[in-house]
Amino acid sequence: MTAEPELEVALGTDWLHGQPVVDGLVGLLDLEAIETNIFRGVSPKVAMQRVFGGQVAGQALVAAGRTVDSDRLVHSLHSYFIRPGDPSIPIIYTVERIRDGRSFSVRRVLAIQHGEPIFTLSASFQLPQGGIDHQAGMPPVPPPDSLPTLAERYEGFEDLWSVMRQIPQAFDVRYVDDPPWVQRAQGPRENQPHRIWLKADGKLPDDPLLHICTVTFASDMNLLDSVLIHHGLAARLDPISMASLDHAMWFHRPFRADDWLLYVSSSPSASGGRGLATGQFYSRDGRLVASVTQEGMIRLPNG
Repeated sequence: MTAEPELEVALGTDWLHGQPVVDGLVGLLDLEAIETNIFRGVSPKVAMQRVFGGQVAGQALVAAGRTVDSDRLVHSLHSYFIRPGDPSIPIIYTVERIRDGRSFSVRRVLAIQHGEPIFTLSASFQLPQGGIDHQAGMPPVPPPDSLPTLAERYEGFEDLWSVMRQIPQAFDVRYVDDPPWVQRAQGPRENQPHRIWLKADGKLPDDPLLHICTVTFASDMNLLDSVLIHHGLAARLDPISMASLDHAMWFHRPFRADDWLLYVSSSPSASGGRGLATGQFYSRDGRLVASVTQEGMIRLPNG
């Protein structure tokens, strides 16, 4: 669902009636309830050929969460991108209440435009419970404040940055490793992780569901880059056709999306015009807070 990931996630101050960037992001995730189990979402007022995949995933999760008791937090989602979304019209989200048990609730969401489904999501919610606890350790990385800003990473790539800087972003992103447009000149980076720090570029309300949906939104931003750097490729510099096919996430521990999160991704496989990417989100104090897996269409002109 994402043809040019970094361009399409850029969110400007004019995308929702001139609001600041982070307020616009919050507004984007605040769906309109138009009937029981039916919600309506809008897209940013920026030039895009299709709806950004992270947006529709985040909005669908908001729709699901609006039908669940607030003491049940989402712990997993599984989704498929079916058709490109049209950013010029609203998206209708219908929620099916599959089950409400003693500990878990399950919801299924269908996103519809022009009378056809464009996206489907299943999500599971759980009452907080104790139990065994372990996690993979966070890799050692420099702190985010010591790393170049996104504008600094585009030095030497003025043509790309001239497009990016016209559309302010809702997330502060700091690359630990070279981004694809820099890595491309150095050749493939095989079997190496792709690591970035990111956070919402402003203060968010305290609603836990909003923070989860914000990270769901952000999780689609750079994930397939881990496939590209493996082959020394970069979107917009190479003739690549890309689209998200499916997306799954698991939420392990509480976090805030307006605090720094380390996003570590890698690609175990690419074949058949598709690339698989997996990722983990760590809080700044080293807690593993979320995991993500996505397969995307990645096509080159020579096949």
